[in-house]
Parts: sequence; C-alpha cells; structure tokens
Amino acid sequence: MNETNSSIKNYIASIPEDKKQAFEKLRETILKNLPKGFDETFSYRMITYCVPHSIYPKGYHCNPEQALPFISIAAQKNFIALYHMGLYADASLLNWFEETWKSTTDSKLDMGKSCIRFKKPDEIPFDLIKKLISKVAAKKWIEVYEKSFVKK
Repeated sequence: MNETNSSIKNYIASIPEDKKQAFEKLRETILKNLPKGFDETFSYRMITYCVPHSIYPKGYHCNPEQALPFISIAAQKNFIALYHMGLYADASLLNWFEETWKSTTDSKLDMGKSCIRFKKPDEIPFDLIKKLISKVAAKKWIEVYEKSFVKK
C-alpha cells in the first residue's frame, strides 16, 4: 500500500462512527463521478482530488510542488465538509449549484467560499453532489483556475 492510500485509510478509520458511513458514501460518490484527469491524494489533512503534475506541471500557485487541488473532503468536529474550488472560482457553476440546491433539498445551504458544510450527515444530497462532481473536467478546471488565480 502506498503512502497516499495508507493516509486515506488511516484518515477514514479515525472518523467518528456517526459520520463515517456518510463520509464513505460521499467519497464513493466523488470517485464514481469524478471526470478523468484527477487523482485522489491526501493533502491538507484531507482527502483531496487534484490535477497531477503529469497533466498540469505548473502545480498549485501557492506551492508549485503540490498538484493543483480541485475538491477536498473532511470530517470536521461538527460537520462533514466538501471543499469545491470550482464553486469559488466559477460564478456560473456557483449559481447553478445554489439554484439546484434550492430545488432539490429542503435543508438550508451552509456554505463558505468553497466549503459546503453538512451538519446532518443523513441530509447530504448525494444526487446533487454527483451532478456537481461530474460537471467540471480537469481541462476545464485548469482553464478556470488560470483565469481566476494565476497572475499573468
């Protein structure tokens, strides 16, 4: 088992039982719907899906030694978090997500810049998350990222 797989396995093992099943389902939803071109890694003390250096050699502008992050998931003390950088960088994707959230779930959206917080694990809208994850290909994420974050 490589270091990334070991870190992910250890992280999941450390999740409290009341969040573990929902967290594992969230991870499975991401893995099944993530477009090609992203790798699952363990970064920032979270499970992270990034564009590897083999596709985007420049890496992350904050630390070019790191692959370009896109999505991360974490089990925090009071919630499960889904960090989706595309929502932060792409206003049209954010608008789509917010509108679709309103029409598909009764729960209030609890969201920061790129962080969606799920305080009740049984209320995670997995069908909506599936659509969100599949919406942005790696090539499209690189374009949005460079337009939004990389200084020319």
